Parts: sequence; C-alpha cells; structure tokens
Amino acid sequence: MPERHSSRKDAIRNREAVLAAADALFARNESPEDVTMADVAAAAGVGKGTLFRAFGDRAGLLRALYEARLEPLRQAVETGPPPLGPATPPRVRVPALLDAVLCFKLDNRRLALALEEGGSSSPYQAEHYERWHSLLRSVLEQIPGLTDGDFTTHALLAATRADLVEHLAGEGRVPRERMRAQLANFATRVLASGPVEESTAEE
Repeated sequence: MPERHSSRKDAIRNREAVLAAADALFARNESPEDVTMADVAAAAGVGKGTLFRAFGDRAGLLRALYEARLEPLRQAVETGPPPLGPATPPRVRVPALLDAVLCFKLDNRRLALALEEGGSSSPYQAEHYERWHSLLRSVLEQIPGLTDGDFTTHALLAATRADLVEHLAGEGRVPRERMRAQLANFATRVLASGPVEESTAEE
C-alpha cells in the first residue's frame, strides 16, 4: 500500500511539473507549433513515455493545460456571484460571459490558438467549445422573443475565436479594452434585436 501511495504521489508531482513546464514554454514561444512533446518532457525533467502515458498525445496535453487555466473561470460561472454566476439576469450575463471568454483567450493567446488549431476534428466539436456553446445557448433561451438560439450562440462565440483574437491583438493592432468594448456592443445589439422573419417568397 505505501508503495502504491508513493507511486500516486509521483504521478501527481510529474503531472504538475509537466503542466508548469508546458505553461512556461507556450508563454515564451511565438508559435505554438514550436513547442513539442520532447521540449515539454525535457523542461519538466520527465521521460517522453511518462508524458504520453499521462496525457495521451500533444492534444491531450493542450486540453489538460487549458482546463487547468480555465478552472477559476469555470467555478465563477457555475457557482459565483453576478455578473458571471447563474443568478445573473440573462441580458447581463451573456455579455459578461463573452467578455470572460475573450479576456481568457487574450491572457492565453498562444495556448488557445494551439488548442483550436490542433487536431483533425472540427473545432466546433471540441469539448471546451461545446461547453461554452451549451451554457450560452441555455442563457439565451431565457430571453423572451429571442429566436434561433443555436445559431445566435455560434455567431456570438465566433467573435471570440482564438485565431480572430490573435489577428486583432497581434502586434497591438487592437488594444485590449477596445476589443472588449467592441464585443460588448456587438452582444448588446444582438440581444436587443427582435426575431427576423424568414422569407419564403419565390422570385
């Protein structure tokens, strides 16, 4: 039993060392693609086998690091006070949630970009995207008269995509506070607009 307990502690310690090393490497490198599993293993002082056993592959490591950074925000959304928490009126909560996503991606630009660009599947099927989409859609559906919740949610989240954030924020093109204000104005206009009737008229 003591041996098993020691092995578990070693695994936890190795995992924390890997996440810290990956965090530092992504922060230092301009291109996320420059960071390899071998680089992370060397920086963490563990073997590549340990890395692959713990995270599966590079995408698994990216997801784990992303989730670790996201945890405080997730807690604020699930159980925290307004404006992010569940007790917030929906018209206030939607812009606040979008602002939180934008700020998170601005603070984690290279990691977010690496995660959204990595893998062969659609970014819209990624777990972190589906989670935000489900949350925002459920909040939007609490607003009377607002239709097409699924599409509206996709459209709002598109404004926070990592590649767009990187394009706008790169080389100081758009200052952080201006980006936040633009997103808030966009979300407010979407929430204020009434339902649009679909045209079925033939030419």
